[in-house]
Amino acid sequence: MSTLQREYPHLLFKKHWTLSEISFIYLGQCEAYIRSINNTPILPHHYQQLMNVTLLTGAQATTAIEGNTLSDEEVKKVMEHQKLPPSKAYQEIEVKNILEAFNELLNETINDKIEQIITVDLLKRFHKMVGKDLGERFIAIPGQLRNNDVVVGSYRCPDYRDVSILLEKMCEWLKDEFKYKEKEQSFSEVVIQAIVSHIYIKWIHPFGDGNGRTGRLVEFYILLRGGNPDIASHILSNYYNLTRTEYYRQIEKATQEKDLSSFIEYALLGFRDGLVQTSEIIQRSQFETTWKSLIYGKFDEIRSSVTEDVFKRQRTLALELPMGKQVSVSDIPNISIPLARIYSNISEKTIRRDIEKLFELGLVVKQEDKYIANTSVLYSMIAKWRIANYSL
Repeated sequence: MSTLQREYPHLLFKKHWTLSEISFIYLGQCEAYIRSINNTPILPHHYQQLMNVTLLTGAQATTAIEGNTLSDEEVKKVMEHQKLPPSKAYQEIEVKNILEAFNELLNETINDKIEQIITVDLLKRFHKMVGKDLGERFIAIPGQLRNNDVVVGSYRCPDYRDVSILLEKMCEWLKDEFKYKEKEQSFSEVVIQAIVSHIYIKWIHPFGDGNGRTGRLVEFYILLRGGNPDIASHILSNYYNLTRTEYYRQIEKATQEKDLSSFIEYALLGFRDGLVQTSEIIQRSQFETTWKSLIYGKFDEIRSSVTEDVFKRQRTLALELPMGKQVSVSDIPNISIPLARIYSNISEKTIRRDIEKLFELGLVVKQEDKYIANTSVLYSMIAKWRIANYSL
């Protein structure tokens, strides 16, 4: 047994976990959702909304775990390059650094097709991103390994003189264990490598400050490099933040038991649930696309029977009506800017005639004196399935 293995028995640099039956199920579900998301077209405005949520939530979550208290609205201001009050300048820089790191890695990986192996130099680069411009309140030199011993709570981190060799061993082991050198990783290898890397960086604690953020940035990068969609890149950081007490409990358990099985199962559950939520948002985008296609189809059928002005006006009304919301005739000019322009100088009688035309086409339904988009017609287009009864 080497000196390092004797002194740090939890840093085994070998597969010290067993995937439970439920972990295999979660992995299969995650892969199915990832494939669905990666192969589903998303309307540009929905995609941008999802990316904004990804960046905002990811940056807030990974910094909030470390004590950053900026709200969603404040993080949004940082994203929009607005300045926060001087009393929040440090937290603003923390969040800004993560946002810039996300965008830089997204651009390199998605746009420039650059794939990088996890090395000590790459870890230093990520740490430099995390700690940039934070000054003396960041208890580390960005991009440099620590040169002192550290105790975090009850956990005594490895001797600083061993950090460099521990990182080298970790990087070599990650490459061999998860087959990245052949660039033929399976989905499960990508996900497990991301989770394990994050925990090993927490354990080695190579930097004086910012280890958690660096570890979660590595986790984000490995998932992104492995083909996971950009709009789902925030999921694990957000999950860890939302379940912070359990996050730290699982890390402590893994440290004491020298076994990552439970932490992996915990992380996979959060990843699966986050992918479900992302998939539901994308489904709503597809629902909207299909609804608009239905409207265009209905109006193509009647184009020759009405004047061009009436045709465009009524079709715009159908397209602008909000889904799932009742509106009265008097509400219509105030629904959107396009409808305000169309109906600003048109009588209520004409507006009523237009909405009745949509009713005739089956695009709206009446609910007392109000109307609502008849999107329920789309459910008749969904593939049918039979609910099977299985006996155990």
